[in-house]
Amino acid sequence: MRPFAGRAAVAGVGMTALSRRSGRSERELAAAACRAACADAGIAPREVDALLSYHMNDSAPVVQVAKALGIERLGWHNDIAGGGTQAASILGDAALLIEAGLARHVLVYRALNGRSGRRMNAVSTGPQEEFTYGMAGPIPMFALAATRYLHDTGLTAEHLHAVVDQSRRNAAGNPRALRREPLTLDDYLARPYVCTPLRTADCCQETDGACALLVSGALGGPRVRAVVRGGGPGCSGMDRAPDVTAIFSAYVAPMLWEASGMKPRDVDALLPYDAYSWLVPRQLEDFGLAERGDLGAYLLERRHAWVNPHGGLLSEGYVHGLNNVAQAVRELRAGAGTALVTGFGGSYGSAAVLAW
Repeated sequence: MRPFAGRAAVAGVGMTALSRRSGRSERELAAAACRAACADAGIAPREVDALLSYHMNDSAPVVQVAKALGIERLGWHNDIAGGGTQAASILGDAALLIEAGLARHVLVYRALNGRSGRRMNAVSTGPQEEFTYGMAGPIPMFALAATRYLHDTGLTAEHLHAVVDQSRRNAAGNPRALRREPLTLDDYLARPYVCTPLRTADCCQETDGACALLVSGALGGPRVRAVVRGGGPGCSGMDRAPDVTAIFSAYVAPMLWEASGMKPRDVDALLPYDAYSWLVPRQLEDFGLAERGDLGAYLLERRHAWVNPHGGLLSEGYVHGLNNVAQAVRELRAGAGTALVTGFGGSYGSAAVLAW
C-alpha cells in the first residue's frame, strides 16, 4: 500500500458544458470548472492552497487560473506536461501533497479548446521513426496497434461497433454528452475510415471544455486508495516493441492490484480511458475483468454495459480523461463501493482506485 492511501478524498467535482466551440478562453473554462468543484465541496476558492493541471501546450497556466479564482496566497502549484497518461496519476500527485502536509485542499483541472482551438489530431512532432513508418499523428500509430490486436484476438468490426454503440446507449441519459444518438451496425460500417481499422466513430471526440476536482485531506468524499503510473515498450515505441498492442494497462494492472491489495472482482465501477474503441477490450483483458478467449462474446452480449456509464470519451466528450474521473466520483456517490479509472498514453499511462 502506498503511504498516501486513504489520506485524500475527492470532495468536489466541476465541469463546464462540453461543446465544439466554447467561445471562451481556456482560462475562463478552467476557472469556471474550478469554481464549480469548490462549490460542490462546500469551500471558497480562496481556501485552496495547491493547484495542479496537465496540458499539451494548449491550456491556461495554473498561476493565471489562481489569479482568476482570487487565490492570493498560492502554495504548491505545477503545470504538468503530458496528456492522457496524467488523467489518473494526477490524483496521486494531489494525494502526495496532502500526505506530505504541503496542502489541505488541492484543485486539479484540465481545460482545453480541443475542437475550436488547438486540435490534437495533428501531424506528429514525435520521434523521427514515426514518420519513417508513416505514422503522421496519433491515430495512424494506434490504428496499426489495433490492426494487430484484432488479428491476435479474432475481434472484428462488429465487436468495435458493440463498444461504440454501447457508449452511445450509456450516454443517452447523460445531458452533458455530445453523442447520444443510437448507432446501428449498418450506420457504423458506413462511417468513413480515419485509418483502418478505425472509423470516425471509433475515435474519441475533439471537444472544448474543462473539468476540475477538489482533492482534500480535510473534507469527506471518495478516497484515493491507490495510484500507479508506468509503462514499457509497446505501441508508443513500435520500433523496439516485442508486442505493438501492449498498451499501458499491460504494465500497470499488476502494479495496481499489488498497490491496492484488491482484486478485479472488487471493482464496482469501471471508467477506462476510451480514446479508441479497441482500448476497451484491451483494458478489460489486462485488468483481469474479461478473458481474451471470451472477449468476443463479452462484447456482443453487451456484458460491458457497465463500462463508462456516462458514455466516456467516445460519447460524452473529451477532457483528456479527467471527465471520466469526475464520473467515477459520481458513481461512488450513487452507491458504488470501488471505482477504477485509467489514463492512456500509448504504452505508458496510469490507473487509480477510488473507494469509500
